[in-house]
Amino acid sequence: MAWLLVVVAGVLETGFAVCLKLSHGFTRFWPTVAFCVFALGSFGLLTLALKKLDVGPAYAVWTGIGAAGTAIYGMIFLGDLVSTLKIVSISFVIFGVIGLQLSGSAH
Repeated sequence: MAWLLVVVAGVLETGFAVCLKLSHGFTRFWPTVAFCVFALGSFGLLTLALKKLDVGPAYAVWTGIGAAGTAIYGMIFLGDLVSTLKIVSISFVIFGVIGLQLSGSAH
């Protein structure tokens, strides 16, 4: 259950990173509100998960999901540059996230 919280928190991290860009420096109201909601949700779920998980692997998974998700979202929806090296690198991040989840670091 704790790993599920980390995964959902990582997805919410993607949401707050995207909303941060869309807020244009907190000058657009709704993206700023969405950023706050996603950020609070993400940090809240990560906090709950850390009651059961080791901080290193959990934090790495959280940031990995957020980073990979944000990069993928940017390439698909925001016109970010797509390159073979970027896709391979994101794949390594995803494999690392899976490996850390399989490491069984729950207390």
